[in-house]
Amino acid sequence: QVQLVESGGGLVQAGGSLRLSCAASGFTHAIGWFRQAPGKEREGVSCIDVSTYYIDSVKGRFTISKDNDNNVVYLQMDSLKPEDTGVYYCASARHCSGSVAGYDSWGQGTQVTVSP
Repeated sequence: QVQLVESGGGLVQAGGSLRLSCAASGFTHAIGWFRQAPGKEREGVSCIDVSTYYIDSVKGRFTISKDNDNNVVYLQMDSLKPEDTGVYYCASARHCSGSVAGYDSWGQGTQVTVSP
């Protein structure tokens, strides 16, 4: 099973930017980014396989990309809003899916906090 390590979270003011990284120990077909706010279910935010996918609330603000040579997936997050706050996880799968159940390996998560 591939090992995943996230980094890049932090505290930022609304309107600011962060770039999250997900380093994989080997090749992955698809990497998804999920987030979980306190008291809420984990939700899929973006995913990359042969295409890229975003939930409506982050379209135009977040960009997912992949460095194939180094097995790293990035999530560039711009124009951040307080509602983007949560623990962000990356996960691997055979193909992109909006369901948590579709992913087999998960990172430990990185906290993103957006202040008003």
